[in-house]
Amino acid sequence: MEDMFSVVLATHNEEKNLAKCLESIKDLANEIIVVDGESTDKTKEIAKSFGAQVFSTTNKKNFHINKQMAMDKAKGDLILQLDADELVDDELKIFIQKILHSLENKEKLEFAAWWIKRKNFFCGRWLSKGGQYPDPVIRLYLKNKAYLPAKDVHEQMQVDGETATTEGHLLHYSNPTFSDYWRKFQTYTSFKAQQLKDEKLKVDPVTLIKYLLFKPLQTFLLIYLRHKGFVDGWQGFVFAFFSALHHPIAYIKFIKIKYAN
Repeated sequence: MEDMFSVVLATHNEEKNLAKCLESIKDLANEIIVVDGESTDKTKEIAKSFGAQVFSTTNKKNFHINKQMAMDKAKGDLILQLDADELVDDELKIFIQKILHSLENKEKLEFAAWWIKRKNFFCGRWLSKGGQYPDPVIRLYLKNKAYLPAKDVHEQMQVDGETATTEGHLLHYSNPTFSDYWRKFQTYTSFKAQQLKDEKLKVDPVTLIKYLLFKPLQTFLLIYLRHKGFVDGWQGFVFAFFSALHHPIAYIKFIKIKYAN
């Protein structure tokens, strides 16, 4: 059946990742949709080389808006939303094939969407601890059964119906080097700072202590000790430390925004 299975992505300067991502799923996809946010590299050319339909738009701070745009354009009965730095492993591909077989046979499916476990790689190592695994995300869904509210960069899809968990994994290579992580760190903390401003967070001694001391300490202890991030070597320590720094950095950026001229 034409356009039975759609793969959708939102991109911005992903020439280093996109080819590997699409290569991992191209054999199953009847349709590839890419909504590109003002890439200045070869992202769009790479997408087109895989037969993708490419739509250009602005590069929004909340990139879930562009993800939802890609989802809206998909025609498939089954849709997989991917990030460009993710790969689909063989076990997950087999699972998707089983669902497609059921759809082709007009079988009634019990679930409207599926959670997919992710293996997150940080500076060359899979983070198996520190609360980073299984890191389930809703990415596979039946058409018109899921959407992104686009209110937060870490939100999950909202689903109309029951959900289950797939077999297999998404392999998430979001931070192959620390410089990659630092770039995203700056993006996320800036977005969080704007959220704090929009929420009209008060500036007072209690809030100051909360964001500069309590929340960072709580986050570090949670990731590194309670969730055993120490098992993941130096990468586990660095990840826990900079995850804790998200709070004070976002708060300092919020102060700058609040009192900017």
